[in-house]
Amino acid sequence: RNRLDVVTMTDWLAPVIWDGTFDRQALENYYSRQNITVGLAVFAPSGPAHQYLKIFLKSANLYFMSGYRVIFYIIADIFFKVPEIQLGPLRTLRVLPISKDGWWYNVRLMQMKGLGEYIVSHIEGEVDFLFSMTVNQVFQSEFGVETLGTSVAQLHTWWYFRNTNNLPYERRPNSAAYIPLGQGDFYYDGSVIGGTPNMILSLIEDCLNRIILDIEKGLNSTYERYLNKYFFINKPTKVLSPEYNWDAAFYPPAEIRSVRVVHHPKVYELLVNQS
Repeated sequence: RNRLDVVTMTDWLAPVIWDGTFDRQALENYYSRQNITVGLAVFAPSGPAHQYLKIFLKSANLYFMSGYRVIFYIIADIFFKVPEIQLGPLRTLRVLPISKDGWWYNVRLMQMKGLGEYIVSHIEGEVDFLFSMTVNQVFQSEFGVETLGTSVAQLHTWWYFRNTNNLPYERRPNSAAYIPLGQGDFYYDGSVIGGTPNMILSLIEDCLNRIILDIEKGLNSTYERYLNKYFFINKPTKVLSPEYNWDAAFYPPAEIRSVRVVHHPKVYELLVNQS
């Protein structure tokens, strides 16, 4: 009721989290009794990613789920070196090595495949909630328990403020990522997803299966479009506003009261091209 300028509830009654739409103290009172552990997975290609990962981890150490047990999972190749960083109390860092399998030509897809394998092997037994984020992001203020949910999707900074008829879904009917014209809810950003480990695993398996189907047809779409197909069918239970993943290239409009995380798209493109 305090934010009439933005969408605060979806058609399927999932809350959209903006500054001023939640009671942090009430949430803290609840989750402090739940004894939860939250995982944060980040993909770090070798080489130039090292300096960006250090910035990411330092900011996450300050602002991500402060006061709760957190495990930082760094998904990296065998040449990766852990940056020197002093973690706060209740924080643990683990490196999860992955190999570059032949047909995983897309770095983002390779990350999700590796994350899915580690969820099955041990992550699902270590954390209650899990977030996956790209390394080109910097936390600027509290990213707290208001973001927790069974299935958490991130609104895309650019496309939230655009005409929904022009959202860049996959429009080829023969693609497994296809969403027909006139349908779709929001356009979600693939650089932040969250939820329970089982939900993240379900999302990864669904996206990879659809990718395989398209490859067999000689089609090629983007990870983000497969992600949007998943959330089109499996509605998220919580949606994060662009405040939680603001694009550094744009000056925040009046609707953005608090930029909690800022991301740099060109940085990630550089990392992908050089990995």
